[in-house]
Amino acid sequence: MSVQSDSQKNLMEKIITLPPEKVAEVEDFVDFLRLRMEDRRLTRAAMKLSEEAFQMVWDNPDDAVYDKL
Repeated sequence: MSVQSDSQKNLMEKIITLPPEKVAEVEDFVDFLRLRMEDRRLTRAAMKLSEEAFQMVWDNPDDAVYDKL
């Protein structure tokens, strides 16, 4: 079992004092944050995978002037 940090313990204590409907809101918000984090991870992975495919499009003499911006 992992050791909880003080901030995690404090957060849990605060959540425990909330009424059930507010706990449900906290849970929804945590789910939202986790989903957003996963979406960003997937977006970064897709961008990384597409770099090679777009390399010839990005690196061309006509657009070289924009590399200096």
